[in-house]
Amino acid sequence: MSKSGFVALIGRPNVGKSTILNRLIGQKIAIVSEKPQTTRNRILGVLTREDCQTIFVDTPGIHRPGYRLNKRMMEEVYDSLNGVDLVVQVVDVSESYGKGEEYVLDLVKKTQKPTILALNKVDLVNKGKILPVIEFYSRQFEYCEIIPLSATMGDNVESLEQKIKGNLPEREFPYPHEYVTDQQERFLVSEIIREKLLHHTRQELPYSTAVLVEEFDESERQNGFARIVASIIVDKDSQKGIVIGRGGRMIRRIGTDARLDIQNFLAVRKVYLDLNVKVISGWRNQERLLDELGVRSGSYTDIQNLESRIQNSE
Repeated sequence: MSKSGFVALIGRPNVGKSTILNRLIGQKIAIVSEKPQTTRNRILGVLTREDCQTIFVDTPGIHRPGYRLNKRMMEEVYDSLNGVDLVVQVVDVSESYGKGEEYVLDLVKKTQKPTILALNKVDLVNKGKILPVIEFYSRQFEYCEIIPLSATMGDNVESLEQKIKGNLPEREFPYPHEYVTDQQERFLVSEIIREKLLHHTRQELPYSTAVLVEEFDESERQNGFARIVASIIVDKDSQKGIVIGRGGRMIRRIGTDARLDIQNFLAVRKVYLDLNVKVISGWRNQERLLDELGVRSGSYTDIQNLESRIQNSE
């Protein structure tokens, strides 16, 4: 009998959930950045082997939801946990344990789901520091497995896959063998652009940017061409200047890097990418725009209680 199940990847921002997902799936379906709160949407990644299909649910990092955007992100986390068979709690071992991790641990306990603890970024710490972390978490909760790994280097990721498989129920595959993700190409293109934006602006730009694909013309795709018009949304005029850069150099750099990745992703010879910058003050609280950006609103309704609990964990 084959095995199959839904597995939620949860943890604080920037612990490496998306990097783990990409490693497990074997291709890039979630953007990666050094900046926290990079993942804003629930992303489904399907890993199909001969006798097992694992459906990973990559969730936004658990953080204080100050804007409607962030509240939607936290609703997604809670909704995702309701329907999974297994939880993988990802911890950054290079960071000290604090109230934020305590909150995530408390959330794991309340899900009453079997949970694997993935201690990520072991390549960044002295090996002697790993065992005390394992012993600490072993006293906090009865995990199915505790696995030290490095998603960036690929160390022990295969072991994580095997342990996940061992904790999934016997079930028929819910998705076809060739299915990889539920994300549409239009969304993934916007994420590629946002990844390049985060990379090139680094610490100059706060997390108040988004990317909206306005046009996605693939009428000439069979001939190797695609045309995309996208808007980078910022909150202030000063941020627009940062994105454009002196003489337009920054936005050209972002566009060049994004275009190359999009060409590879769409498997076309040439992408005509037209990038614009729009200032929309307070966009993170505009429900209609959040809908257009694909940031779903979950069914978790006790958001005020959720917000206060996360604030207390900061």
